[in-house]
Amino acid sequence: MYPVIRLFWQLWRHRNDPPLPVTGTHVSHHTCLPWDIDLWRELNNGRTLTLYDLGRIPLAGRTGLITVLRRERWGLTMAGASVRYRRRVRMFDRIEMRSRLLSWDARFMYLEQSMWRRDGECANHILYRAAVTGRDGIVPPADVLDALGHPGLAAPPLPGWVRAWIEADAARPWPPMQDPIEE
Repeated sequence: MYPVIRLFWQLWRHRNDPPLPVTGTHVSHHTCLPWDIDLWRELNNGRTLTLYDLGRIPLAGRTGLITVLRRERWGLTMAGASVRYRRRVRMFDRIEMRSRLLSWDARFMYLEQSMWRRDGECANHILYRAAVTGRDGIVPPADVLDALGHPGLAAPPLPGWVRAWIEADAARPWPPMQDPIEE
């Protein structure tokens, strides 16, 4: 089940936080609850992606994006993700989540988020490709930035690892090939 109450708690908790610049970092804190774990008593990999919403949506609020989405009647969608899991998050562990927009290109915005354990270890890290959508499809990030009050804002250079991911993902076949199953 989607953690609606936790999402509303995060939105309420950060409602008076100062606005962030477009590429500012939103920091939030979360606890791994019993319904977040898998059979191995650690944070479920799918639930990790859902919990990342709890950092990304308040980030959108603090940068002004939610206001723009409502005003323009736009939506927000994820168009790709790459995640690394490196350290376990166990039940009742408290984590710090860091969320930020890295950069954008002509079609997409690239965000990164990470979860950090109390011992200072990064538990996991995700790179997202996101798109703002409107009635006619994808809204160019330049138009989104204009609506945010940042006309002509130059995109920060994409880190090499992000460019490599974009290139590798572009080479991936779509739709996926389906080899016949041999009997």
